[in-house]
Amino acid sequence: MAGPVTDDTRDQESPDQGVGRLAATVARLQEQVRQAHLAAEGQALLQMATGVLVERLKCGPAAAARHLAELAASTGMPALELAVDIINQAAQDELTQVARDFLDGLAGADAPAGSQAGGSAAASSAAVRLRTAETGTLLKDNCRIVAQSILEHALSPLGANAVAIWATGPGASLQLVGHAGIPDVEAEQWYHVPPGVLTPARQALTSRRSVWLPVLSESAVPSVGHRTMPDGGRVAVPAEASGRVLGVLEICWPNRLEPQPPQIHRQIEALAEIVAHTLSSGSGPGADSEPARSDAELIDLINGVHEPILLLVPHLDGTGRLLDFRIAHTNPHFVDPAGRPRSAVNGALLLEAYPVMAGEHGLLDIIERVYATGEPFRDTAMPLNAAVGQVHVPTIADVSVTRHHGSILLVWRIEDEAARLANLLQHAQRLGRIGGFEEDLVTGRVTWNSQLHDLYGLPPTAVPVSLERLAAHTHPDDAPAIGRFLRTLLHHRKPASAAFRLQRPDGIVRHVRVVAEPVLDAAQRLVSVRGAYQDISTQHWTEVALTATRDQLAQSEQQTAERNRIARQLQHAIMPPAHAPLSARGLAVAVRYRPAEDEHLVGGDWYDAVMLPSRQILLSVGDVAGHGIDAATGMVALRNALRGLAATGAGPGQILTWLNIVAHHLTEDVTATAVCGLFDPDTRELTWARAGHLPPLLVRDGRAEHLPLTKGILLGATGEAAYEEQRFRLDPGDTLLMYTDGLIERRDRSLPDTLEQLLDASMHPSASLDEHLDHLLTHSSSDTDDDTCIIGVRLAAASTPGDAATIVTG
Repeated sequence: MAGPVTDDTRDQESPDQGVGRLAATVARLQEQVRQAHLAAEGQALLQMATGVLVERLKCGPAAAARHLAELAASTGMPALELAVDIINQAAQDELTQVARDFLDGLAGADAPAGSQAGGSAAASSAAVRLRTAETGTLLKDNCRIVAQSILEHALSPLGANAVAIWATGPGASLQLVGHAGIPDVEAEQWYHVPPGVLTPARQALTSRRSVWLPVLSESAVPSVGHRTMPDGGRVAVPAEASGRVLGVLEICWPNRLEPQPPQIHRQIEALAEIVAHTLSSGSGPGADSEPARSDAELIDLINGVHEPILLLVPHLDGTGRLLDFRIAHTNPHFVDPAGRPRSAVNGALLLEAYPVMAGEHGLLDIIERVYATGEPFRDTAMPLNAAVGQVHVPTIADVSVTRHHGSILLVWRIEDEAARLANLLQHAQRLGRIGGFEEDLVTGRVTWNSQLHDLYGLPPTAVPVSLERLAAHTHPDDAPAIGRFLRTLLHHRKPASAAFRLQRPDGIVRHVRVVAEPVLDAAQRLVSVRGAYQDISTQHWTEVALTATRDQLAQSEQQTAERNRIARQLQHAIMPPAHAPLSARGLAVAVRYRPAEDEHLVGGDWYDAVMLPSRQILLSVGDVAGHGIDAATGMVALRNALRGLAATGAGPGQILTWLNIVAHHLTEDVTATAVCGLFDPDTRELTWARAGHLPPLLVRDGRAEHLPLTKGILLGATGEAAYEEQRFRLDPGDTLLMYTDGLIERRDRSLPDTLEQLLDASMHPSASLDEHLDHLLTHSSSDTDDDTCIIGVRLAAASTPGDAATIVTG
């Protein structure tokens, strides 16, 4: 059995146990202090309610306290909630309206029957929390304790776990003056947020609106507590009073913040107003971090500034709402744009003196924003409208607006027309690289502007170069031009100009044009010369480049024309206008070739119809990709190879297989489409194959249709390819057409549409094969100006032995 604890056993107690017991004692004492604060804040509310009853019932404090207890007992309400209800009825302030809005929102929601009592209880709970938080702030003079009171009484029931109170400083900076639920180490790192740093609190300050962030990390905007609560929601609400944002109330949630009803928004805004009251009362360090300055000192300060300045002070109504700004003082440099004396402007309201400034996004909005946020504003060319009576005077002004304690300094420098024109002329001279000069020939004084010093490559303190010394700064080859310029100007006394190369001290050569005119006195004596230099280096080198480009273009056009002429000659050499007759029983063969109208579009289309040693007739058309001499030479290679391969006696499919090897391996980047057919006059059978080309077209008994497609890839695409053959017999009177795509291609229509149009044109009756092909060319809808080849084969209606077929070309 353990004995009593002696001094010896205490000595044996471990240090950790002693620290733990001490920590538990501290925590117990802190909880007792907290409960004492709660009791004190609740007691304050009960005392305020008792005071209201004393005034209403005209009784003593004891009787009022008894009456309050009796009312609580008879209604079944807690005494604290009843006290808050009495205070709300008497105050009718913002917190009262928040509680009423909360109750109205619950009553208007779709709730089950019997929930009205629960809604009233929720509204009473919200009112108690807000009044308790308000009482806590009024009883404390430390913003950190205020933050703890707001968090504990008003925000913890809403799920929030941390609060930060920011006070505004100079230039819209922020200072952390109170916090709860945030580690002290992290709070110290965020003690001061300089202007320009984007945080939720700064967003609320500059926009003067509440900022709701469901998750802080998703917004990519850091703030205090972002390390410990990165996945929580944030709300930043500006704390504004009398038109000034005195600070920002920032609230943290541990988890994602879901959309909240309007009643919760109003509660949080009411808490921000409580914070504004705390900051404006001077209880916190952020009440006003700017040093106060008396009006007399501020007036003395702006009177000594060589800029036109207006001193504005806020003009509030009876409830403290900002209505306008009063012009308290204007310094001696201020000039009214409407021409009124300073005495007529001093003391007037800003909107009375300049009513048109009240427009949307006008100067008054800017002044209000600067006064509210402390963020300065500057615009060097702001359009303004001044008004006197019904007369509006448009002006351009350099405007600067800054806040100093509770006043606004408005720097308003009106730019007159002469200054604007001078400024415009200066910009025009700078953009045009023009420098002006004037030389007094009597005194020898030369005056330059800054642009001319830059053009000569001289510092602003250098002595300007006179006209007599101009030749020393000129390229030697341009000395005659300078001599003619000076003789015309100084001897003949006429305006003159010259272009020359200016040699600068830094070794850079600039191409310059000088223009000058003489100035004569009343006795017609030459007294001075004035003029301008212009840097035309860019123009000069542009002209040089254009000349070189024109020469190169002319040479390229000549080379292109020569290549096209050679290609055309090569094409005519391969496919001459006339062709030797072809003998075959009962068969008529006709060909047509229509070259492109533009020589640069000379293509690689070919046709061929020739009798082979086997007495079969080779019929083929093809189209090499591209235009020009490369396409023409590729066409020559493939057409000649096709003829040679056909002489072997192989079929069309094998011929195209070999021709594909030629295109792929024995030529340079040549691809082509082709149709190859072998017609046997004895059997009237046509064996044909295609390589990516449109199939032949058959006209029989007044109807036209394309032959079924066979498999076959275009020539030159791959190293190995196989081509499918088809056979069919021509009947007497049949017409067979092979053609290239130049007959049907259109830029504005699809291929099926143009093929359908070709079928319609092919069914047109014609007395001869020549007329048939001529009709096709005449009614061709092609608009690509490409080469066109057509081969027509017609079997006589009654063929007899010995009938000869003739090839006709055109």
